[in-house]
Amino acid sequence: MAGDDSTTIISEIQSLLRLVRDVARTTATGFTGGFKKDCTDLSRRVALLSYLLEEIRDFQGDLMPLDTACSSSSSPSSLSELTTALQAANRLLQSAGSFDHNISAEGTAEKFAFQFQGVTWKLEKALANLPYDHFDISEEVKEQVDLVRVQLKRATERYVGQQDPILLLATESDSFQIINIHDDDDGVKSKVGSFTNENLPKDLEPVTESTLLKTTRDVQTSPVIPVDFLCPISLEIIKDPVIVSTGQTYERSYIQRWINGGNTTCPKTRQKLRNLTLTPNYVLRNLITQWCTIHKVEHSTLLTNRRLKDSDGSFLDVSIESIIHSLSSQSIEERRAALSKIRCLSKRITENRMIIAESGGIPILVGLLTSEDVTTQEHAVTSILNLSIYDNNRGLIMLENAVPSLVQLLKSGTMETRENAAATLFSLSLSDENKIVIGGSGAIPALVDLLENGSRRGKNDAATALFNLCIYQGNKGRAVRAGIVSVLLKMLTDVNSAMVDEALTLLSILASHNEAKSAMVRAQIIPNLIDFVKSGIPRNKENAASILLSLCKRDDENIGCVIRLGALTPLMELADNGSERGRRKANLLLGHIERFRQNLEHLQVRVD
Repeated sequence: MAGDDSTTIISEIQSLLRLVRDVARTTATGFTGGFKKDCTDLSRRVALLSYLLEEIRDFQGDLMPLDTACSSSSSPSSLSELTTALQAANRLLQSAGSFDHNISAEGTAEKFAFQFQGVTWKLEKALANLPYDHFDISEEVKEQVDLVRVQLKRATERYVGQQDPILLLATESDSFQIINIHDDDDGVKSKVGSFTNENLPKDLEPVTESTLLKTTRDVQTSPVIPVDFLCPISLEIIKDPVIVSTGQTYERSYIQRWINGGNTTCPKTRQKLRNLTLTPNYVLRNLITQWCTIHKVEHSTLLTNRRLKDSDGSFLDVSIESIIHSLSSQSIEERRAALSKIRCLSKRITENRMIIAESGGIPILVGLLTSEDVTTQEHAVTSILNLSIYDNNRGLIMLENAVPSLVQLLKSGTMETRENAAATLFSLSLSDENKIVIGGSGAIPALVDLLENGSRRGKNDAATALFNLCIYQGNKGRAVRAGIVSVLLKMLTDVNSAMVDEALTLLSILASHNEAKSAMVRAQIIPNLIDFVKSGIPRNKENAASILLSLCKRDDENIGCVIRLGALTPLMELADNGSERGRRKANLLLGHIERFRQNLEHLQVRVD
């Protein structure tokens, strides 16, 4: 029965993989219509799940010859839940991919918005319910799935808060009404459309009357934000208002991005901008602050009224506006002094990091990364590193397209500049969506070079950044092609190397990638790994066992090599006395070895 269960699960996984690959092919051809971004985001997230499904398939395939129970009762049901969610996603992408607001029937857009909300929620829920430990999913793939789950959760929240709250209300007559909740003369409910059981949009679950009433009360008690407080580009309440030459006010980061894109007109009026100067609108900032205080609305614009703090916690009399103004001075000495001050202020105090960013410091600092003055480069990159420690600043730094400049400094700056550029890329890559952008920017070869030739601190910074970037499966191939495996092997075999832990940790996260496996085998790394299993510290033992497990999966030649080199005894000792992860990896590897031996015995019996 166990073998039948495995066969059923593998068949289901193969179907899921075909479905995911179909979605990926759809992504490659592109989408059109009003939901283009929604379709592209959803399909990209679905495509990332292929690595997870491949690991589950390989795990089940390895278990098939065994006459033991191989699937828990939750495994088929959890895969069925994932199948349902992926099928719903595929149907939605096919129907919404070419949706045109201008020619479609009234109410269709609302239906699709509902479906995107329902599908993203179902996918996130299905991924949350998978038994990862049962399938022995590797840490790096699990982290990638966590990345997708976070993105799906954010997308679900965004669909909920994108417009006036829209809910699906179940009525007593088994019909359903789409309700757009807002405050008007006739009450707080405005009917947009209705569906019966037969034409109810798929993948949506109706809410209860109590949920509707609670949401209605929340809408009624929320203050209405004055239109003048909203940025015409983002339609969000303005944090850092600036005035352009046409007299219109925008959020600084959004209008700066508009200008950086080569646009020379005012987005709202379409008039040509006489100049590209952005003038702070202090009057509007104060009005927004007062309104937020009166209505008890938490908003980060309030931070701009706080004073900068010194490292000892005391308040400074200097104004952040004057420091930032000096960053644009024609005097190189004045610029250096202002940069040094920003670097110092942003080093330890979180509030300072917030105030500097909200006062418009980030666009100017990013611009200074390309300065020809070496001291200016060092101060600017270190200041951006300090600012990036605060989560909300990472998006602003990425918005200013800082990565290409950071990569250039990583290649050609002084050693201190290269170290801090690597550390900044690591900090930015903590935001999941940035891993893909940074990986495609050319940063990985430069980080591998720093890992090989940098100072001790530079090597550490490069190793940390590479580890975080390679959590995303697509970056592993880039690292392998940049020569990372040979660099890491040198670290393992160099008696003077103080980075054995880092090398094994990086190899363990790369080992799930086929190109990395091949490179490791060519480099004859297996004897070194067995030595670490025998005599390494606990963390090195478990990482070495993890790498060996990846190399031996579905590879009899490598298993035979492990046996010949005497790995059985240290593996059994690790299985008995190692850390929890070490015991799990050792037991799985011993299972592969045992199956290999059984297959040899069966072959021998047939020959005899």
